[in-house]
Amino acid sequence: MIDDIYSDLDDRMNKAVETLESEYKRLRTGRASTALVDGIRADYYGTATQLSQLATLTIPDPRTIVIQPWDTSAVGEIEKAILKSDLGLTPMNDGKLIRINIPPLTTERRRDLVKIVKKRAEESKIAVRNIRRDIIEKLKELKKDKKVSEDEQFRVQEEIQKITDEFIKRIDAAFGVKEKEILET
Repeated sequence: MIDDIYSDLDDRMNKAVETLESEYKRLRTGRASTALVDGIRADYYGTATQLSQLATLTIPDPRTIVIQPWDTSAVGEIEKAILKSDLGLTPMNDGKLIRINIPPLTTERRRDLVKIVKKRAEESKIAVRNIRRDIIEKLKELKKDKKVSEDEQFRVQEEIQKITDEFIKRIDAAFGVKEKEILET
């Protein structure tokens, strides 16, 4: 039973950290990355389809993303999807492919991005702490049902706190890396 608790704790906390890291990949940092357009879906014959399933995504230089659809009839829909996204990027359509130039970030925009990154890190920390609380509640129920002793409950609670602290450190590390990446010129 205790092994199930540790397994559940680890799975849920890993998902929280992985979600944060995938959100960080989608944030624009002044450098081109196909991860910026990963979440965008374009209408393709009535179906919302990810860009990676409609086209070849390439980075010819550090400030440009090129999207080359396999079916040129989808170029217009892909362009619309990029314009509708909250990325604030302007696609250039030449009829066969789409180029997206990533403009350099202003100092003000960098500060705003750091605030967003910090907020998402705090939200992830809250999620990790909520997971800890849920797991400790399960542990208390096991003690109430006399499936674990009081000593074992306290020992496991201390271990859960140590694991939680490690995940909080991972979140802080991910934040530090992203903050440094944003503030680079």
